[in-house]
Amino acid sequence: MTADRCYTCRLDGFESIHGPTSNLKDFERADVIIVLAGMEGALPGVVAGLTSRPVIAVPTSVGYGASFSGMAALLGMLSSCSAGIGVVNIDDGYGAGALAAVMIKNKHLQC
Repeated sequence: MTADRCYTCRLDGFESIHGPTSNLKDFERADVIIVLAGMEGALPGVVAGLTSRPVIAVPTSVGYGASFSGMAALLGMLSSCSAGIGVVNIDDGYGAGALAAVMIKNKHLQC
């Protein structure tokens, strides 16, 4: 099992969609995609809309304004209308990695 990293630092509006779209080939090779996002938590929904792979969304407590220590991102991710998104708790990268490992393990089990 290998892990690849793809980075998009900002998603200020739909005009900055080039960040996620530059990784489309990587997304389609992946078994599962983990997306971390703060602020309003929109990035996982964008990624899920661009790929058929499952997306694990991790809200982060980083943000300014009315981010409420990650609550705004968490609620935005939970109410996303994109299909194929699972959401873990705020700043729970470990939980996202554990969930991804279980998903990959179950996919590759021989019956």
